[in-house]
Amino acid sequence: MRIGPYQLDNPVILAPMAGVTDVPFRQLCQELGAGLTVSEMLSSNPRVWQTPKSQQRMGHANEPGIKAVQIAGCEPELMAAAAQHNVANGAQIIDINMGCPAKKVNKKMAGSALLQYPDLVQDILHAVVTAVAVPVTLKIRTGWDVEHRNGVDIAKLAEQAGIQSLAVHGRTRACMYKGEAEYDTIRAIKRAVSIPVVANGDITSPEKAREVLDYTGADAVMIGRGAQGNPWLFREIAHFLATGEQLAKPDNAEVSAVVVNHVHRLHGHYGEFSGVRIARKHVGWYLQQQQPAAEFRRQFVAIESATEQLDALATFFNSVNLEETERTYV
Repeated sequence: MRIGPYQLDNPVILAPMAGVTDVPFRQLCQELGAGLTVSEMLSSNPRVWQTPKSQQRMGHANEPGIKAVQIAGCEPELMAAAAQHNVANGAQIIDINMGCPAKKVNKKMAGSALLQYPDLVQDILHAVVTAVAVPVTLKIRTGWDVEHRNGVDIAKLAEQAGIQSLAVHGRTRACMYKGEAEYDTIRAIKRAVSIPVVANGDITSPEKAREVLDYTGADAVMIGRGAQGNPWLFREIAHFLATGEQLAKPDNAEVSAVVVNHVHRLHGHYGEFSGVRIARKHVGWYLQQQQPAAEFRRQFVAIESATEQLDALATFFNSVNLEETERTYV
């Protein structure tokens, strides 16, 4: 899988997710095997670039790996300027968001709302591609609703505009995240264009990744919600695709080390007040996926101190590891 001059280590990509794929999470997923990570979307509106939230999302020069940054908006000129701004701040790949189904994004005619207006899509793609010298990629859904699955037509426009890779979520905007992803449209898109196509939607295991790649003919898979609480999924999928063999799940000691390290990074990136609050959702995902513990989750969300969060996690995982050791020797 190549995107312009960049060769990915493997065909397993972290999807951009607002409020999730920040610097600490992208770094973690890279360390655990993601071939590429994409930033949470950045607005093309220059009036918000100086807000604390935007400032935390910008500035990519010191990040490890290939630096892919997603931008969102509906005005070609502003999208072009946003692409240039992010390249100046270290972005090596610009990704255009035409897949977000959120109402607050769609009501501004951005995200997947753009799929209703192919002429505007064409103008935006052309403006961004011609504005920067780095590769430009695109993320879409299969269409606006099930009666208007125009993903193949949008894909052709993307290829003609110079888009160098296309990620497709196997749902329409109207589907939101309900039901099951469908891969027929992704398969049709792959057959209709020659640029790399990335399949996204409901890929939560190595076996599902293999199945989706075989069925669609896609060049890579993109993991979104499946990585929440389970960043080990990247190395598991990459290993399975490369060898056909299952990789062992992380043991309790590794889960503990990764969770504590992730929370520590969140505190450092956001500061104590915001870091503590953002850590709550990640720890909730980890515990739900790796170590079910409803009572501890309820206690954890009430903690207001960064030090207390880390101490609580250390105590919890020590007890888990002790229980595991006792079971081993019984």
